[in-house]
Amino acid sequence: MRYLLLFFILIGIIYSQSIFAQSHSVSPLPSVALKDLQGKTINTADLQNDGKPFIIDFWATWCKPCILELNTIAENYDEWQNETGVKIYAISIDDARNSSKVGPLASGKGWEYEILLDENSDLKRALNINNIPHTFLVNGKGEIVWQHNSYTPGDEDLLYENLKNLIAGKPLTH
Repeated sequence: MRYLLLFFILIGIIYSQSIFAQSHSVSPLPSVALKDLQGKTINTADLQNDGKPFIIDFWATWCKPCILELNTIAENYDEWQNETGVKIYAISIDDARNSSKVGPLASGKGWEYEILLDENSDLKRALNINNIPHTFLVNGKGEIVWQHNSYTPGDEDLLYENLKNLIAGKPLTH
């Protein structure tokens, strides 16, 4: 019985470390063509923030947790920008039929994010995103250093903590 318990503890440690490694691995942002709200093509390889970290947040007009997350972050966005210089790219996965709703919704909410459209879900597929909201923290070199899936109130605090840790050269938390 004791060996069985030790076996399960060991499996749990190995599993938790693999999850930790997955959420903290560094990978380059894939190069995918998106559109801005004016229809201009933007390549994700060109997303930047003058060498500073930036955030990519995948969302859709029909996703209530996504809108809640972006509304909550919007309440603190000016402060985040003043303290860290961060920029947020809110990438809608609404398809071509619904993408006309994206601009009015973002404008109506007063979001000051750069809104991009992934109408064919090319970037969503390239990043292996299964559900939204899905948030990525990208360092100044264009490498994804942290990601978080779904949203519950308080997740924005973890995101901001990791942003500050990245800037300070401290380890990121899950």
